[in-house]
Amino acid sequence: MTLADDAKPTAARTEVSPSEVRTWVQEGRAVLVDVREPDEHARERIDGARLMPLSAFDPQEAAALAGHGQIVVFHCKSGRRSADAFARATSCGVPAANMTGGIDGWKQAGLPVEVNTRVSRISIMRQVQLVVGLGVLTGSALGAFVHVGFIGLAAFFGAGLTFAGATGTCMLASLLAKMPWNRAA
Repeated sequence: MTLADDAKPTAARTEVSPSEVRTWVQEGRAVLVDVREPDEHARERIDGARLMPLSAFDPQEAAALAGHGQIVVFHCKSGRRSADAFARATSCGVPAANMTGGIDGWKQAGLPVEVNTRVSRISIMRQVQLVVGLGVLTGSALGAFVHVGFIGLAAFFGAGLTFAGATGTCMLASLLAKMPWNRAA
């Protein structure tokens, strides 16, 4: 099946509405790719969307998901991360589009999502931000008001963030992912 000319993404048409994406997927003209993180996808997802987290995104792998004559349509929560995936994919020649508004736009259009209430509502990355923020705040406050040695706590979290940024591996995220509230039963 080939795409009609009006259905093909162009430089002037990179954003596609959720209802149009649904039609394209149902007709076999597109494959939907979720670029959110695995914990977000596990909590709430669009039926049939394939997971390819932006943190490990490879445009060629995205291209391989599409069959002959299909385009890859990216989505995330609100459309920002998927816009990044779209830009990276199209710069490599992958026929693609970005779904306007992400999964939030999909839900606003009244389209169905699958929800697993056994998975935490707070993403792993937000949990990491909360833990690191509290660790730095606690270490700084204790260092200022109790003993200067507590500044080491803030330094520990800073070193962890630096390591995560340099390697792409967040040990705290890995640890939090194993917590009972982040595992589906």
